[in-house]
Amino acid sequence: MSLVNRLPLVRGKYIEAAPLADVTWLRVGGPAEVLYLPADETDLARFLGETPDDIPVHVLGAGSNTLVRDGGVPGVVIRLTGAFARTEALGENRLRAGAGALDKMVAKAAAKAGIAGMEYLVGVPGTIGGALRMNAGCYEQETRDVVVEVVALDRAGRRIIAKPDELAYGYRHSGAPADWIFVEAVLQGTADEPSAITERMDAITARRETTQPIREKTSGSTFANPDAPGTPNARKTWQLIDQAGGRGLRVGGAHFSEQHCNFLINDGTATAADLEDLGEEVRARVKHKSGVDLRWEVKRIGVRGKGESK
Repeated sequence: MSLVNRLPLVRGKYIEAAPLADVTWLRVGGPAEVLYLPADETDLARFLGETPDDIPVHVLGAGSNTLVRDGGVPGVVIRLTGAFARTEALGENRLRAGAGALDKMVAKAAAKAGIAGMEYLVGVPGTIGGALRMNAGCYEQETRDVVVEVVALDRAGRRIIAKPDELAYGYRHSGAPADWIFVEAVLQGTADEPSAITERMDAITARRETTQPIREKTSGSTFANPDAPGTPNARKTWQLIDQAGGRGLRVGGAHFSEQHCNFLINDGTATAADLEDLGEEVRARVKHKSGVDLRWEVKRIGVRGKGESK
């Protein structure tokens, strides 16, 4: 029986054998067995509540921080649609943002509303849902600094409203249950002039363009720093990679950037296996050189292709 025949009737859309390479920033990987595009939160809740527990379910946001393996993704991949991408200023320097909203668009919405404190989001690739899941951040600021409340659906389709202390945030980590799918969040900032906020956002964008290969086929930072911001003598992952000889290192069509050696790049011919194998090679070199076990910041999903080693 085809998997789609085991799934509940929904108002959204199912796509069988849906290509995923074109919707991820690394531009690699096999298809989703089924891709589901929910019509709205109610539709998604019904899907979760009525889908058999033995069917794997994954969430794919903007695909900015995801490596889809060459064998594809068994089960259902959920991609949040425009219904989950809305933003709304709430007053009292608060902003409601859908989990499917691009981080940079949330930063711009906050600036327009005169809400400061979310400028960092213009430098974070991906969506609010991903930022909530991994406590995304840059330049000494993190998502936990601005979150007031989140709304999520669990695997049974139950709606959950949670406060920041329930999410057990750490450096590039959330302790939220793995089966939660974030659907929206309320973010809190402070009042400031929109022009001043925009000026700070422009400075962040300019800084990224001069220090990171943001126009390449990349997923951003490949590994998290081993030490949280503020740690005395904090070690930087790019320095550890550089010291271990990882700058410019290549496997097939994959290489680590010469400009910023924590950025894994697809030159246009890489397979997912090239990228993952190169990442593991660099992890091994850093472990041998410095004793540090680098933690993947990129989420890897799916199965290896036929004939590939594990």
